[in-house]
Amino acid sequence: MTSPFPGRDSTGLAGLDEILSGGLIPNRSYMLRGRAGSGKTILSFHFLQQGVDEGETSLFINLEEDVRDLTANAAALGFDTDEIEFLDLSPGADVFTEDQSYEVFSPSEVEGEPFTERIVEGVMAVDPDRVVVDPLTQLRFLHSDDYQFRKQVVGFMRFLKDRDATVVFTVQNTDSLPTDDLEFITDGTLRLGAEEYGKTIDVPKFRGSSTQGGDHAYRVTDAGIEVYPALQPGAHAGEVGFEQVSSGIDEVDDLLHGGLERGTVTIVSGPTGVGKTTLSTQFMKEAANRGERSVIYLFEENRGTFLTRSRAVDIPVDEMLEKGTLQVNEVEALERSPQEFARMVREEVEERGADMVMVDGIAGYRLTLRGEEGMLLQQLHALGRYLKNAGVTAVFVDETRNVTGEFRATVENISYLADNIVFLRHLEVQGEIRKAIGVLKKRTSDFERTIREFRITDDGVRVGEPMTGLRGILSGTPEVIESPGDRDDA
Repeated sequence: MTSPFPGRDSTGLAGLDEILSGGLIPNRSYMLRGRAGSGKTILSFHFLQQGVDEGETSLFINLEEDVRDLTANAAALGFDTDEIEFLDLSPGADVFTEDQSYEVFSPSEVEGEPFTERIVEGVMAVDPDRVVVDPLTQLRFLHSDDYQFRKQVVGFMRFLKDRDATVVFTVQNTDSLPTDDLEFITDGTLRLGAEEYGKTIDVPKFRGSSTQGGDHAYRVTDAGIEVYPALQPGAHAGEVGFEQVSSGIDEVDDLLHGGLERGTVTIVSGPTGVGKTTLSTQFMKEAANRGERSVIYLFEENRGTFLTRSRAVDIPVDEMLEKGTLQVNEVEALERSPQEFARMVREEVEERGADMVMVDGIAGYRLTLRGEEGMLLQQLHALGRYLKNAGVTAVFVDETRNVTGEFRATVENISYLADNIVFLRHLEVQGEIRKAIGVLKKRTSDFERTIREFRITDDGVRVGEPMTGLRGILSGTPEVIESPGDRDDA
């Protein structure tokens, strides 16, 4: 498989190549840094495996881990270690068991010269196109001071580049062995880290090309590493023609003056049990009648419960699933990063042609951030902008806290992100619990400013006439307004 980016060396990871605007620039050296267990060696194997797949020669110079353990672990992840050359310079058991002399020598006098000769001989014999040195910081222990170490590293990198090799060397972040001063010899730095919401990857330095900014994420799996770039909404901008998307319910469309506009973001808000998910799914039902494809992401309800409840209110989810006009994905928020979820959405939009996307709900999505304050608006804004630019109609479900009482359009103060806000309310009217629906905001057109009664029946959603006989509906405990005829009768 050849790289889809001419003139670049693919890292073997599509997400990382996207961040690097195509991959690594050939015949240059790159530092891969991170703490122990961050996945540096695994990422290195992706890079070498990609070279093998493209008919290149890949060389792994291991300075620390035993080559038997290294190849066994790599093979377990699916890498073809038989096609990768290894130069094993890791310490053997004899280093511990052999007799030691008490005479003091400089480390470079004892080991440096023969060690360097072994590297030169090994590289010359293989003549590699791609080289990984893991970890380069191991060379520090062969030199008496930092100056000699940096001098040796500079010469080593120049030697490999003169052989027309693209080099990735790993360094491990430790308090006792700082690695910041190694950045001056590299053409780029890839940094693996960790945040509350998961593992992160960023590129603080990359000579000769721009890279994608933002908070990128990655995951170590049984098949290696997956990289999830941060959403870049501007990269997906396109023209979206004005078209209204009907709910299939005349009264709801009347409230919206025809329906939602394609390529807009709608927030459906309300307290628990009021019918937010059912109302939102109604738009998906109507989209299926038009032959369009919708995707629902469930953060707060399992798939089985959703399907059962939808069937009970006359939404033909089984038929929609069979025809491919609906996809229902249950998302475990605590197992996903926001970037990973964004990748899921992108695949549905870009590879499977989703026309509508529903996120149910925002409170569950917030859990992907693992308590990172301030990131919710940033991530939702990027997701909404991406969907709008792609011409996809988005529905975000937001659960408000109060069943009745003080009215709030949204809990997370995200109302400014929405083009449309549709709210649902529980009402207590003369000792009876009822429901109401209204529109609070619509950017692209006017809307009906009345509040109508909302019901969910065995035959689906039913919306009544404007509730003009009640006052104070948004309080949740409205008062009945007496008509002049009522007063005359009294």
